[in-house]
Amino acid sequence: MALPALGTAGCGESVGIAGHGLDFDGVEHWNLEWRALHEMAVERGEATMTAHGVLLVLTGDRTGRSPNDRYIVDEGYMTDDVWWGDVNVRMTPETFAALRDKAIRHLESRDELHVQDLAVGADPALRMPIRLISESPWHASFARNMFLRLSPEEIALHEPEFTLLHAPFLKLDGAADGVRQGSDVAVCISFTERTVVICGSEYAGEIKKAIFSVMNHRLPLRGHLPMHCSANISADDDTAVFFGLSGTGKTTLSADPRRPLIGDDEHGWSEAGVFNFEGGCYAKMIRLSAEDEPEIFQTSRMPGSILENVVLDADGVPDFDNGSITENTRGSYPLEFIENRVPSGMAGHPDNIVFLTCDAYGVLPPLSRLSASQAAYHFISGYTAKVAGTEIGVTEPEVTFSACFGAPFMPMHPSVYADLLSEKVEQHGAACWLLNTGWVAGGAGASDRIRIKWTRALLNAALDGSLDEVAFVTDQRFGFEVPIEVPEVPADILQPRNTWGDGDEYDAAANMLARMFNDNFERFAEGCSSDVLAAAPRPSA
Repeated sequence: MALPALGTAGCGESVGIAGHGLDFDGVEHWNLEWRALHEMAVERGEATMTAHGVLLVLTGDRTGRSPNDRYIVDEGYMTDDVWWGDVNVRMTPETFAALRDKAIRHLESRDELHVQDLAVGADPALRMPIRLISESPWHASFARNMFLRLSPEEIALHEPEFTLLHAPFLKLDGAADGVRQGSDVAVCISFTERTVVICGSEYAGEIKKAIFSVMNHRLPLRGHLPMHCSANISADDDTAVFFGLSGTGKTTLSADPRRPLIGDDEHGWSEAGVFNFEGGCYAKMIRLSAEDEPEIFQTSRMPGSILENVVLDADGVPDFDNGSITENTRGSYPLEFIENRVPSGMAGHPDNIVFLTCDAYGVLPPLSRLSASQAAYHFISGYTAKVAGTEIGVTEPEVTFSACFGAPFMPMHPSVYADLLSEKVEQHGAACWLLNTGWVAGGAGASDRIRIKWTRALLNAALDGSLDEVAFVTDQRFGFEVPIEVPEVPADILQPRNTWGDGDEYDAAANMLARMFNDNFERFAEGCSSDVLAAAPRPSA
């Protein structure tokens, strides 16, 4: 069947799904743009509009990702390199086939479907064509925001390499459907069928992270590094990448008026340099302000954006300080809404690599300089605190070690990604930094998070070379180097021990965190070089 580039397909035509077809009698909406999709969502009662004409949606009981409901189909040689465990949970081909068929029957029963032909990967040599088939118009618009949009000419030649069957209103029946007992949600990836099935969750982030997981399996097999990071570039073409889990500041810190944005969340590093996977941004909106984050704030007033689980005031204006629905309020918008961006989504090799951590204990300095071996150690460790609301059940900052700053999306063993990073850092001579966007002064509960303007000043100094002539001191416990002064930043916060009322309490907390690093790293120690092992923290007596 020749697929129309835009508009609506006739009733009874079959949508191709990675070798399968839908026996569908409703209306198929092909590659509609955001205006039509938003109108449909409002007409169906699935969304409303803010005072600024921005679509506002609620995602029901799932207001964050559901990591315990993510599965990879065990398919022999196709998944021999998957690191099975609590993150990458096995699903049998038989269970997947039953879920896929159930999702297809559900989609066939709907009165209309929304199909989007899109792509992932700004580098044309590594781009992956995808197709989303959803029962929800606003999720189709979300996909248009987040992935690469294609021209009518490109759509006419489109042959998807991966297809997403998206059935957010299909609630599963736990063990009866072969998924987690008591759960009604599943996100399943089949590398053999090149199909993702999402059932039961209206949280749109599942769409983008499922495809991110696919890219994290696909690229290393070709010798390229997938990265859970944001990236930007200076006027002198100095590229910086920012690794970090959700809530650590990837989107906020990469949206810098002095540095054009490459992307805010997912990138690859190939022999040609850094390239964005996506065509949009998915920013946390909680406590968003025009003063601290003007570029992102502006997008919340721009029609075409989508706000998730944001509360409106009586005048229909978003109240970003209101987290009564969830702390994980989100905004989805196309990259074009950020004026200061790199249109190609591509840049050279990184000059600076920044690991973002949200330290809930208040132990780590706001900025530290890492050696190459320390960078490898901290990349494998991936220490941070999950911020409230990012995942289901997280209501307070929760300490975690997430390998490669993205373990929930990494199908392979962390050493695969760490080895690729180490090779590229050594080859291209990137400087490495650890930036704490969390707490000092006693940690979470005893103080506020480090102010964004201080974090920006620290970051700017690291990236623009201002610290080249500044003296550093070595932290005897963690081994990294800490600057003794940075313009526009209070000197006392640079050494967190100085911000605690009781130095002995700081030492106890720091020793506890150091031991947590060491305990976590035991499972990765085999195969690491002696230099990386030597970068481990040393608790004091």
